[in-house]
Amino acid sequence: MFLTLLAVTLLLAAIVSWLVSRAFYRPIGSILDRIIADSISDAWRRYMKFAILVVGVSSGVRIDELERYITAPQWAEADKARIIALTPERWLLEVYRTIIETLQGIAWMLLAFFVIALLAYVVVRLSEMKRTATPRAEESGVETRLAAAVRSE
Repeated sequence: MFLTLLAVTLLLAAIVSWLVSRAFYRPIGSILDRIIADSISDAWRRYMKFAILVVGVSSGVRIDELERYITAPQWAEADKARIIALTPERWLLEVYRTIIETLQGIAWMLLAFFVIALLAYVVVRLSEMKRTATPRAEESGVETRLAAAVRSE
């Protein structure tokens, strides 16, 4: 029964992670294309998809929590230590917990990614603004010199 629960939680966490990675594939790609603007952004997009799958599965399948179904707690007294039975209610609870923990782990990872991406976007944007402001300043300097030269003649 425990092996079935382990397989179900693993499969469920993998499916939820895959669905989330599919849902965020385009937004992550757009952000990376804007920030990196190079062919390497595709490799980063693939890495992010892999990271979503790894974080989702590792968050959703909580091995230390599942151990209580095969091992009695060591801190309890010998006569009171019992292995928890896998009832249908426990199954439902574990399935629900797997989905929530998978989504929660992915949400934290994506939050970290989007905060870093936002900072990178600000840096890229400031760099672009600085680049476009420099030619204008040079043009206005040239125009000022031309206007002064025309007035002096």
